Amino acid sequence: MHARVWQVRIRPGKTDDFKTALQSLFPLARQQPGYRGAVALTSGTAAAREVTVVGVWDSLDDIRASERNLFVTQAISRVLVCCDGFPQITEQEVLERDWFSGAP
Repeated sequence: MHARVWQVRIRPGKTDDFKTALQSLFPLARQQPGYRGAVALTSGTAAAREVTVVGVWDSLDDIRASERNLFVTQAISRVLVCCDGFPQITEQEVLERDWFSGAP
């Protein structure tokens, strides 16, 4: 398994807009072969909110395929208006996991 990790700084007052944009991407992501799910983590203050989004995929090949079919371009275009600068995007291998289930 591999993960695409996005790190972004949210513009003041744009956290809810970012969350809405991110939620709009989940149905598109679920259509991508190999996509397993994502989690968005936040820290900082309302004036300097930082978000890390971890999307988990079956393989690095599946991540690459999502780039070729423009999913990543769509994702960036939806969230960029809420960000202070361009997202830092990295890919990492998942060493281990213990998934939770059920609604939060």
